[in-house]
Amino acid sequence: MKKVIDSARLHKRLRVILGHIKAIDKMLDDNIPCDNILTHINAVKKAVHKAGQAILERHLQNCVKDGIKHGNADKTVASFSKAIEQFSRL
Repeated sequence: MKKVIDSARLHKRLRVILGHIKAIDKMLDDNIPCDNILTHINAVKKAVHKAGQAILERHLQNCVKDGIKHGNADKTVASFSKAIEQFSRL
């Protein structure tokens, strides 16, 4: 199976997200106002969503194209539908 995700970029994105989460955790200890904490939590949510978008896009560009190209259209569409359903739960 070929590598379809740029794992180095995704790891970097996830490290940034982890850094933000650690900062939020510290904010709780530092008695930062709730609205400021919620702003940072929203930023983390958006960052996680963007990571999911990147993975979904790569899945579409590689796995879905290859599956249809090799005659597995029904199975590929079902797999992509499941991926979209999983992503939409974020």
